Amino acid sequence: MGRITQTLDRGTLPRRPASRSHLFTVDVETGNEEERCLELGGHVGFDSLPDQLVSKSVTQGFCFNILCVGETGIGKSTLMNTLFNTLFEAEEASHYQNGVYLRPRTYDLKESNVQLKLTVVDTVGFGDQINKEESFKPIVDYIDTQFETYLQEEMKIKRSLFDYHDTRIHICLYFIAPTGHSLKSLDLVTMKKLDSKVNIIPIIAKADTISKSELHKFKIKIMSELVSNGVQIHQFPTEDEAVTEINSSMNAHLPFAVVGSVEEVEVGNKMVKARLYPWGTVQVENESHCDFVKLREMLLRVNMEDLREQTHARHYELYRRCKLEEMGFTDTDPDNKPFSLQETYEAKRKEFLGDLQHNEDDMRQMFVNKVKETEAELKVKERELHERFEQLKRMHQEEKRNLEEKRSDLEEDMNDFNRRKVAAETLMGQSLQGSSQPFRKDKKK
Repeated sequence: MGRITQTLDRGTLPRRPASRSHLFTVDVETGNEEERCLELGGHVGFDSLPDQLVSKSVTQGFCFNILCVGETGIGKSTLMNTLFNTLFEAEEASHYQNGVYLRPRTYDLKESNVQLKLTVVDTVGFGDQINKEESFKPIVDYIDTQFETYLQEEMKIKRSLFDYHDTRIHICLYFIAPTGHSLKSLDLVTMKKLDSKVNIIPIIAKADTISKSELHKFKIKIMSELVSNGVQIHQFPTEDEAVTEINSSMNAHLPFAVVGSVEEVEVGNKMVKARLYPWGTVQVENESHCDFVKLREMLLRVNMEDLREQTHARHYELYRRCKLEEMGFTDTDPDNKPFSLQETYEAKRKEFLGDLQHNEDDMRQMFVNKVKETEAELKVKERELHERFEQLKRMHQEEKRNLEEKRSDLEEDMNDFNRRKVAAETLMGQSLQGSSQPFRKDKKK
């Protein structure tokens, strides 16, 4: 869908002369195209296609997804509120997050008769950890997840892309801390990881904290570091003659130095959005104070549709192409013949079934080998148990034999003891009888 800059009534649409049309024919022998002009006898009506496109687009509505990347407290939520002239609900994040997580919020906005489904994705906890090496990974994973979700919907047999809520990120506003020195290594690494996946517009946040001369030098330093590190930021298109001049001018102002505020302060005889300081007032929409107006003009009023197109035609197509190549799809076969989806599907299906059968055979063989190994182990353990049983049996018999021998010895000892006891009792009885007879004789005497 092309860029729509304004809605025209059918009666005011510029029309080409109705007397001439162009026809292209192809010479079968040479293959060259030849252009022939055909005359139209009158007005046909296909010059109303722009009107139809505008009407359909307005009825369907638009979606726009913004990713805000920056440290906690750098002013991401305030800038979003200022850009859309409203107050979005936002939870204040702390500086003590264990990691980086993304928090998307979707809002339905309406201006005049145009409906916009706006999604603002905030990077909570970005740059707050001591170890920042993996801070970019959740952001990259989130962008890839949105691409994958859209790809899965696109590849369905029964698709519903007309009313599908597209969550692909259209623009990444990268907030840079106004240090006045140079970019942090985290900024360079993160933007380098994101530049092939999303349109990046760098922003110097809280630009009212540094002087104009320092800000000018800081902008030059940032662009120099981005170029030297191979970071590709989004350049506003200059192919369309209607926006060539303004986009060329705005490309020279990157990165935008912005100030956000939803507070209205009386300046002169009117109320303006501004930040009030003891030394003066910084007006948000005053171009001599900051670049907020330039950012709003480029982001919302001139290039919003181009950002949506770039996301689909460049970043999503790159992801889709890489994903399909990983799955084995190509534009041509090995013989450089036109690509056939049916043949590729059948080939991939056969390959998959072959791999499945191969894996099944491997698993079956592995199961058989495992059973054999288990049986062998069980036989070894059974043999060891049997040997142990025999050994215990021999030990038991030996102990039983020893006990029997000890028992017989004990019985012999007991019999010997009893014999000695009887003999002793007999001798004692005899001795007692012998000693009692003289005693009776003496008594008689």
